[in-house]
Amino acid sequence: MRIAVMGTGSIGSYFGGMLALSGQQVSLIARGENLETIRSKGLRIQTDDELITIPCGDCLSASDDPAEVGPVDLTLLTVKTYQNAVAVPAIRPLVGQDTIVLCLQNGIDSYQAAAEVLGAEKVLPGAAYIEAARLGPGMVKQSGSVVRIAFGEPDGSDSQRGRIILRALSDAGINAQFSQDIRQVLWTKFLFIATMAGVTSLSRETMAEIMPRPEWRQVIVNCMREIEAVARASQVALAPDIVETTVAYIEGDLHDMHASMHADVMAGRPLELEALTGAVVRAGRSAGVPTPINDVIYAALKPFGAGS
Repeated sequence: MRIAVMGTGSIGSYFGGMLALSGQQVSLIARGENLETIRSKGLRIQTDDELITIPCGDCLSASDDPAEVGPVDLTLLTVKTYQNAVAVPAIRPLVGQDTIVLCLQNGIDSYQAAAEVLGAEKVLPGAAYIEAARLGPGMVKQSGSVVRIAFGEPDGSDSQRGRIILRALSDAGINAQFSQDIRQVLWTKFLFIATMAGVTSLSRETMAEIMPRPEWRQVIVNCMREIEAVARASQVALAPDIVETTVAYIEGDLHDMHASMHADVMAGRPLELEALTGAVVRAGRSAGVPTPINDVIYAALKPFGAGS
């Protein structure tokens, strides 16, 4: 399978690297120092146990020009959602008659940006579960044992293309799920990540700092309850105990809970606000469900959405 990765940050680089190691033909779309380092030194992935170096060669290549790569079988879209306006149109040279674009971005509706430009029939929504960070040009770190991709057809159907992607991911040692209810998958992750990103970015503190405080714990739980209510009003079949299990998960691993949007607001970088809290507000309005906590988070963070 010929695979391109649009977005060579931590997530795209890790999954692209694992696919190349398994023998898939992977082209990383990169630029600047990141591109030059990958070409000269290879892609380096630091795990908890080892440093993996994947040189450019038979299975891995890197380019800043999608037209140079040409149509592929599968494109992974892993850029930050605020980069979609530039990144999604740039994907066009990678898309042929049978190309699939797998969107692994944060949010419940982020894949629709690609669908509007490339055609809904080309795009599959998905979710990535991984603790990863970019250490520098051409090098990423993956921590912990959770590495998973879940994806599915928007209508929940089975499909040959879905099974082909599932096989490619599984052959690369990636825990993968071809879900017949991708909306439930997206909303389950979204309830967790939108809450964590929103409250930590608003407070400018980590979950480990605010969760033990009763007043903040109540805000966190009620934020989740809002998202749960919007999801159920939108006919999403979340687990009955979704809030309780999510809170328990957070409290069981507080010191390892880090939201990229919190890191971005602290560094003055652009925020994925529209894909996270903004999506709650939009979906709430569409479903007729009030979202007062998320409204406040959105209003407070919007001035910092483009970075500062």
